[in-house]
Amino acid sequence: MANATSIVIPSGSTQGKGIKIVATSTPGTTIHTTGVSSTTVDRLYIFGVNSDTVDRNVTIEFGGTTSPDNVIQTFPLPFKQGLVLLVDGLPLLGNSSVGLTVAAFASATNVVVIYAYILRVVP
Repeated sequence: MANATSIVIPSGSTQGKGIKIVATSTPGTTIHTTGVSSTTVDRLYIFGVNSDTVDRNVTIEFGGTTSPDNVIQTFPLPFKQGLVLLVDGLPLLGNSSVGLTVAAFASATNVVVIYAYILRVVP
């Protein structure tokens, strides 16, 4: 039997809209929380837009906040460059009792917006 794949809107988004990053330190602004299943895989594609007049650092907390285990320190996000890919399909799944959260924080509040989609693979 084949796996079923669907596109899912990030749980931190309203109707697929961008998620404005308000956090400047851990814990970050929630982008997505997986389901609890340890067999359902969420592959995350995350893009950032920087509306400021200078480059801004963005940090992705991928499934936790422990550094360096769960922290993706991205390159400075260039200002006014449109969508920049930050996470390219990394998989994440729950641990059978709790979902794992992906969050982000930036070096300034309210200037970085995250857009994302999830490819959910269900066995």
